[in-house]
Amino acid sequence: MKSFSASSFASDHTAALDLAAEAVRDNPHALFTDFQWFLLEGKDTIFFTAFSRRQFDKASIENLTAHMVTLAPQLTHGFVGARPGYPFAQHILDAITSVEEVDSFDGYPDKWLSSSQDVFGHPDLPLFRVMAANLKGGPDAQGRASIIQVRSAHALMEGSDAALLTRSQTANHGIQSDKGNQLAWLKRLRGAIAGYLFATMSALAAAIINPPERPLFFRTLALPRQRIRALANKLGVRQRSLYFALVTYALHSEKERRVKEKVITAAYTMLDTNRTASDDDFFRVRALEARFPVTDDLPAYVRAVDAEIEVKENTDVTKFQLMILAMMRALRSLKKIMPWLISQKFWRLQSTTADLVLTLVPPHRTMGPLTEWMIEPIYCGAFHQSTNICTFCPGREFMTLNFVVEERHLSHIERVETLIAQLEAA
Repeated sequence: MKSFSASSFASDHTAALDLAAEAVRDNPHALFTDFQWFLLEGKDTIFFTAFSRRQFDKASIENLTAHMVTLAPQLTHGFVGARPGYPFAQHILDAITSVEEVDSFDGYPDKWLSSSQDVFGHPDLPLFRVMAANLKGGPDAQGRASIIQVRSAHALMEGSDAALLTRSQTANHGIQSDKGNQLAWLKRLRGAIAGYLFATMSALAAAIINPPERPLFFRTLALPRQRIRALANKLGVRQRSLYFALVTYALHSEKERRVKEKVITAAYTMLDTNRTASDDDFFRVRALEARFPVTDDLPAYVRAVDAEIEVKENTDVTKFQLMILAMMRALRSLKKIMPWLISQKFWRLQSTTADLVLTLVPPHRTMGPLTEWMIEPIYCGAFHQSTNICTFCPGREFMTLNFVVEERHLSHIERVETLIAQLEAA
């Protein structure tokens, strides 16, 4: 399928805009890549939220939304009646924005977070929402006058987009694959075969097994970056490895809490500048899988995680990426031929393949008219049906850990800070 990049739509070239509008006339998702389709079909969502020094009324939140759309034109895609690349009409801005008042910020942002399935409930509206809550009586002792939240279909946004938008910079994707960097045909063939086999076997397995739905809950944790930086230096590991180790150990160090007995299985994402012609045309992110060997020695476990990440990222990561993208392409084809086969049971099956999904997004730095009023910590995360996820969102002063997990894991999240203290005292 031809991919029309967001950069094509944001230009003044009327012909390109008309071509895009015609392409989505009958199918609003016709321009989505296979990766975008996969996340849309699974009803994956993302959220971004932060406190603010200013309050919002309906006009100001609509203006903020309109500005965000100019920087992230992909938000104009994916709904019935969409005109990719064009500003929203006033009635659309009115429908996708809201402002309320709250008596207190106690429990926020956690009490405000949700799976955001409502963004899919109105086919004639954009696949995102922007909401603000003003504190009655004005700013609190921390200077927080309001809280704002953006909720979106993951098919339209990824972590690097949020990082760019916090800097008031364009999140225009363009074409993310490198058409001049062709992989060997045999490698592509192997990836395609593996992906199509995996897709078919997974679809059939889901139909037979009928995996149960696992309700998920939201919880956030903010950690001072300097504290983690000092601890990583003490242990001689990368900060990213330390974060991954703390979270996986806190939730899965006990044998009965993980899929495999001797290792904690994790899928994680990374940005990779070494793009190929086989990469997705929209998403910048690559997916990897890792197995962290479990030990009772916490410092040894942290170093083992660091070593595993070192090995994974210094080997050829295109093999797994080719299989994943081929799987998505195969599922899209199967959905057209046998729509009953790719049901909700399939999306629930994905949660059984790893203990935890780990996502580290690029640093968020608030600056410029879009975000200069924000107050750290900044929170962002993702939701996928029945899948335990932790998203790491770094700011200048804080790193936030944004959990979407089964209820049985909630009580273990507080162990993260206990483990930090244990490592500091060692």
